[in-house]
Amino acid sequence: MAITSLKSNLQRLLKRLGGRSSKTAADAVKSFKHDQEKEEAYDSRVRGVRTISLEQIVGSVGRYQDFDNRFRLKQKVPSERLQSIKTAMREGRPLPPVKLYQIKDDFYVLDGNHRIAAAKELGHDEILAHIVEFIPSENNLQNYLYRERAAFADRAQLPREVKLTEIGQYELLVNQILEHRAHLAAKGLSGASFEEAALDWYKTIYRPLCTIIQRGRLIDSFPERTIADLYLYISQHQWHYGRQRRYGIGIDKLIPKDMEAFRKKMAETKEGGYPEMQRGMTAFILMNVQAKREIKLVEKLFELEEVREVHSVHGDVDLLVKIELTRDLLSSDAEMISQFVHGEIRQLTGVISTKTLIPGFSKSKT
Repeated sequence: MAITSLKSNLQRLLKRLGGRSSKTAADAVKSFKHDQEKEEAYDSRVRGVRTISLEQIVGSVGRYQDFDNRFRLKQKVPSERLQSIKTAMREGRPLPPVKLYQIKDDFYVLDGNHRIAAAKELGHDEILAHIVEFIPSENNLQNYLYRERAAFADRAQLPREVKLTEIGQYELLVNQILEHRAHLAAKGLSGASFEEAALDWYKTIYRPLCTIIQRGRLIDSFPERTIADLYLYISQHQWHYGRQRRYGIGIDKLIPKDMEAFRKKMAETKEGGYPEMQRGMTAFILMNVQAKREIKLVEKLFELEEVREVHSVHGDVDLLVKIELTRDLLSSDAEMISQFVHGEIRQLTGVISTKTLIPGFSKSKT
């Protein structure tokens, strides 16, 4: 009788947990519906198209039972669709953004399960996605903070999320944007909306200072904080309270006491170029080209200042090109490389397809 009662209690417990055993839960991707009910996340916001880390895609809206937690098909049979998508990705052919639902920091696939699976199999880190976010309604400290973050994202419409870890801090960022908007108005840009001022603040003030913090590895001393937390702490003390701090990485020398003076200095940095504020990047481009144009393409490529080496090779690709780029504080590695490849390389007549490789670790002999 006791055994029967224990079995009955265990079944009820599994039912409350969503009817899944621990082994099944570990092997499957998460169910959006289950997590939506758990978080009481029913109010939604369209966030538009942006790049998402594949590590944050943890579940599916309708097909969570078809894939394991690495988005591999559970059925041990070849998928023609999956193979065709992998081929398209290898050849650099454009694919439409996947469609994702978001709850907090997790993303669930509405459309594009095979594209996610292919990208993970090929070792990609990110994917382009159209995002619809669902806001948790349960009242606790974590969700209060999350709703503040969502409200700031709604108002500022920035290309990437700004993640703070304390309640009440987003209002300080809003005040910085309003101050920056007043500065733009004083320069004759009185028609600038809050969103336009926010984007200019993000590109010319927020991101440069975050880059300085990141490159100085200051975040290593504050493992429980984000770069946005450190940005706000430094900027408030430097520009609002007028209290200079010594951070051990030269930040106090790089940052003037005035926010707009910092913006001006970063703009001058882009033009003049301080070596300590620039970063070199190396990438390799694998190219498939028309055979009759290969020799001319080699000559055209070698004329580009950023191209260091061009090799004609045998196998799946025709040309191997090594490029070296330099970016300033206002641009990311991915943006610079993508801009160069699409603006310079793929515009050349005779180019069929390209694939870009960015080395994670390099070692060479001089």
